[in-house]
Amino acid sequence: MGETLFEKIIDREIPADIVYEDELVLAFRDINPQAPVHVLVIPKKPIPRIGEAADEDQSLLGHLLLKARAVAAELNLSEGGFRLVINNGRDGGESVPHLHCHVLGGRALNWPPG
Repeated sequence: MGETLFEKIIDREIPADIVYEDELVLAFRDINPQAPVHVLVIPKKPIPRIGEAADEDQSLLGHLLLKARAVAAELNLSEGGFRLVINNGRDGGESVPHLHCHVLGGRALNWPPG
């Protein structure tokens, strides 16, 4: 299938506005933001979607969510609040087959989404 867009960002083949990185995850600003703050937090391990994560990915998934929280705090979203979104599959709104968590904030977010 070849590398996904996100794998190319991880490998620095495609530039991105990176806001956080460690050995397991990378966080960068979305190029098509849906809120004043819109960051994607992705695992460096290529998991296509949450529906295909394995039991062995449990600690990585916990790390991903905790780093999404930390990124939100670093971007001053903690006080007003923020939303974390993980899409799964075409009908779920997934556009890149690499697990990613959207961190959205900076304005009131309506419910239900979409």
